[in-house]
Amino acid sequence: MNDLLTLAKLGFDPNELAAGVDEAGRGPLVGPVMAAAVILDPKRPIQGLADSKKLTPQRRATLNTEIRDKAIAYCVAQASAEEIDQLNILQATMLAMKRAVEGLSVMPTRVWVDGNRVPSLAVTAKSVVKGDSLLDCISAASILAKVSRDQWCTDIDAKYPQYGFAKHKGYGTQIHMQALQTFGATPWHRRSFAPVAAVVDKLKSA
Repeated sequence: MNDLLTLAKLGFDPNELAAGVDEAGRGPLVGPVMAAAVILDPKRPIQGLADSKKLTPQRRATLNTEIRDKAIAYCVAQASAEEIDQLNILQATMLAMKRAVEGLSVMPTRVWVDGNRVPSLAVTAKSVVKGDSLLDCISAASILAKVSRDQWCTDIDAKYPQYGFAKHKGYGTQIHMQALQTFGATPWHRRSFAPVAAVVDKLKSA
């Protein structure tokens, strides 16, 4: 997957104990934002790592298991819907990423973060736009974060089947918005997000 010239330009050192970090769940209207940090083992390569959004659910599930089995260390963390409402989604995402890195059983010497911002960390960190397509460690993190976030949606769907969380994963689809207007917001909805706030305000004034 990796373009060696591109990696060289980034300053990526394959011999360094590096962790990849990525998130899942910034855009949905409900639930936590998840982040994962992964330190891959070069002695136990994993084939087929890619941006989690480009993989089928079945392929993500298979890779999720393999990553957890072969990685030197990994951690999946989150910031809750309440924290998102208190901090805003960007700062909550940074918090989840920080928790993921600090939760690693082995501390990396460098952290590579997908996107254009890095959380406040005690180790050197660098952001990489589209990093989940460039660095295997970030790809692995994106897969763990995505699978964990999707599992959260499946679990909550069992408690609130009328919203369809397992299908739309919390995004503001027509089905989701109709359920919001009919049943109101669950305790896990992000009330600072405009579509949710509009429904909550409407129900209050009704």
